[in-house]
Formats: sequence, structure tokens, C-alpha cells
Amino acid sequence: MTGNNQTLISEFLLLGLPILSEYHLLLYALFLVMYLTTVLGNLLIIVLVQLDSHLHTPMYLFLSNLSFSDLCFSSVTMPKLLQNMQSKVPSISYVGCLTQLYFFMVFGDMESFLLVAMAYDRYVAICFPLHYTSIMSTKFCASLVLLLWILTISNAMMHTLLMARLSFCEKNVILHFFCDISALLRLSCSDTYVNELMIFIMGGIIIIIPFLLIVMSYVRIFFSILKVPSTQGIHKVFSTCGSHLSVVFLFYGTIIGLYLCPSGNNSTVKESVMAMMYTVVTPMLNPFIYSLRNRDIKRALIRVICSKKISLLWQSFGLNF
Repeated sequence: MTGNNQTLISEFLLLGLPILSEYHLLLYALFLVMYLTTVLGNLLIIVLVQLDSHLHTPMYLFLSNLSFSDLCFSSVTMPKLLQNMQSKVPSISYVGCLTQLYFFMVFGDMESFLLVAMAYDRYVAICFPLHYTSIMSTKFCASLVLLLWILTISNAMMHTLLMARLSFCEKNVILHFFCDISALLRLSCSDTYVNELMIFIMGGIIIIIPFLLIVMSYVRIFFSILKVPSTQGIHKVFSTCGSHLSVVFLFYGTIIGLYLCPSGNNSTVKESVMAMMYTVVTPMLNPFIYSLRNRDIKRALIRVICSKKISLLWQSFGLNF
């Protein structure tokens, strides 16, 4: 080894999904349908929030950003996975791998932060309803979202630059379906101490602390709703928070299961399956959770559809006048 941190390979092989040939076409179709569902579902929420003025509230500002983050989060990995499933050599270039790593961390971290923001929004709405408008002002929410994007972009850039300084000499087979940071570190022939230290520090800030804040928010909400005298009020609170809790358990549950549970002999298969849960399944389920359990989204969809029909009717009548 020389003292230079020079990359000696130009591409990696992504071998994280060992698929039997007889199931190849079926799984390809399944992944394609899941990805298209993710794109269409999250786009629908984004469009509805933009078009319907009734949804111009802090909660739906965070939701629209979550949908955008989910859409991009899935798009970072799924198109390349689908391409590699149709290729005899499932490869990705060195630059493409670092680019994928960067955007994967941006949108993954952003989802974690947005879940905290949505939990805080529900906490203020339920525990301090009279002060909700003043606390969750438009300026505050917009500034918060902007700050979260700056933090995620900066964190992803730091990890990507730290990865770019490493050397990759001989091994270029990534036992994953995307360029995961831990999988890349295992291939490096350089000293990865700084990278691992920053992953440990920033991982606590981006995963552990947000999860604890969400738990604290819902503990406070739980004790607050116990003071609500009416059964109808309690049911309304649980209905409002149910969808958010579902997303939290899906997202953090798979991440904790992947990174905190001990790995067995089938660690590679386990990592791939668990990664599919929080990178593909969760972004696909989010639109269903929010649309099927959220009356505001349903009503907004009806209003948008009806308004389009009415405008078309007026245009047709206007042609006759």
C-alpha cells in the first residue's frame, strides 16, 4: 500500500438480492409495481396539498415534504435495482455509487427529521390547542423545514466526502442492492476509523434522538388525552395520531431490527430484506396510511375532483355563450 488515498477501481458490483431464476420475472414485476405505486401515491399527496387550500396547514406542510422525501428516497435505489435485475452484470460506477450514497442519506435523514416535526405538531395541537396557531406559525414551520433540509444535506455531504477519501483496491462486490455506507466501509482498504466514528455520532443524532423525541411527544399526548372527559374526544385524538404512529413503527422498527439486532449466518439476506422494508415498503405504504386513515385527504381529493369537473362544465357551457 502506498500513502495515497487513490481509488483503484472504477465500479462496484451490487449483489445484495440473491434471486432464483424461476422467481426473477415475478419479483421484477412486483418491485416495479411497488415503485410505481410509491411514485403515484406520494405525488397524489403532494398535488392535493398544493391544490387544496384547506390543507395549507403545518401538519400537511410536513406531510407534503415527507411525501417528497419518500418519493425521492425510493427513487434513489429502486430504478438502479430494476436496471440491475435486467442486466447480466449488476454494476454501478464509483461516481454513481457515491452519488447514490449521498442522496440516500439526504432523503433518509430527512424522513427521520420530518417524523419528529410531525410528532411535535401533534403534541402542540393536542396539548396546547389554544396556542397552536401562534406556536406553529407559517414562518416557524417554513423555517423549520428549511433548517431540516440544510442539516440533512450537510450531514450527507460530510459522509460522502469522508467516503471519497477512502481507497478501494481489489474487492468491489457489494453484498447489498444499493451503495450502503456500512457495506462500502467493509470493502475499503483504508483506515475507516474516522468514518465509523462520525457514523456513530451522527447516527445517534439522526436516529436515536429523533426516536426518543417522538416517544416523549406521544407519552405527553397519551397523558393529555386521559384528561379528555368525552369518549369521542379520545377517539378523535387516537384517529389523528394513529397514522403517524404507524409510519414511525414501520420506519424505526426496521432500522432498529437491522442495525441493533444481532446478525446470524444469513446476515447478508437479512440486511437486504430489512433494507427493503424501510427503503421500499415504508415509502409505498405512507400514502395509503395517510389517505385511507385521514378524512382531510379524502375530502381534499373529492373537492379537487369535483372542482375539475365543475370547471370543465363551465368551459363547455361557455363555448355556447
